Amino acid sequence: MDQIVIRGLLVRGIVGINPDERTKPQDILVDVTMWADTRPAAVSDDIEDAVNYRTIAKAIIDHIEAGDPMLVERLVAEIAGICLDADQRVAEVEVAVEKPGALRFARSVGVVIRRRRDEG
Repeated sequence: MDQIVIRGLLVRGIVGINPDERTKPQDILVDVTMWADTRPAAVSDDIEDAVNYRTIAKAIIDHIEAGDPMLVERLVAEIAGICLDADQRVAEVEVAVEKPGALRFARSVGVVIRRRRDEG
């Protein structure tokens, strides 16, 4: 399987359990790796044969901006679902969500998950 990547997607949104995190949007950093067969798109050179990463990125941005989960664990699972639901050709996805500056003395904290379509 080939990899389609979205790296360093920076979105402002609500996530966290502390009172200030519930009212003030903060930076949320997202990395996505999707496994899919890119050969049909390479042969045809047609966007209809490709996993459209722009559409998926927009769906992730819209979801983060509209949502307000308490836990990063929930947000990362929701983003994995968005990626798998967006295109049936995506067989597997790895999603990392980080909150830059959320932990003193650390550049960021986050959660990384990997999900497969066949895991139901």
